[in-house]
Amino acid sequence: QVQLVESGGGSVQAGGSLRLSCAASSWIGWTFARSCMGWFRQAPGKEREAVATRRGPVTIYSDDVKGRFTISQDNRKRTLDLEMNSLKPEDTAIYFCAAGDDCYDTVRQSDFRYWGQGTQVTVSP
Repeated sequence: QVQLVESGGGSVQAGGSLRLSCAASSWIGWTFARSCMGWFRQAPGKEREAVATRRGPVTIYSDDVKGRFTISQDNRKRTLDLEMNSLKPEDTAIYFCAAGDDCYDTVRQSDFRYWGQGTQVTVSP
């Protein structure tokens, strides 16, 4: 059973930083040529949206976070981190780590088969 475990959420004031980490040690698709990983978020009353997704060498950031958030992975530890800087109140959401074994070149949310339980990020004004 694949488990993705997020950590690092919390509360911070606007302008602050947080680093989220996702441990995917049980996911064998890490090295699959067509696999993808990413971070998503869901704010209250809103649909879940992609924050940053990666398939092979290509990383795509949402316009809302571009320039402020950075995704990184450690292939040895099988972790995927999300560094979040210059946080804004509108970044408040539950953040989810996700992975997929066989993803399209243009990654879609439906490509992600495995999901973490989510971690809360709250940014106060």
